[in-house]
Amino acid sequence: MNFGFTEVLIIAVIIILLFGGKKIPQLARSLGSSIKSFKKGLKDAEENNDQN
Repeated sequence: MNFGFTEVLIIAVIIILLFGGKKIPQLARSLGSSIKSFKKGLKDAEENNDQN
């Protein structure tokens, strides 16, 4: 599914309205750390599979 500029802009405005401007950086940080943790878990699982 391809999103155009207008769709992304509408989604961004809805997110700002729902969460407020102060919460967005906090949400972005937690999302980033979650992705980092998920990638680390995948890497660890891959290493365990290689050892077995």
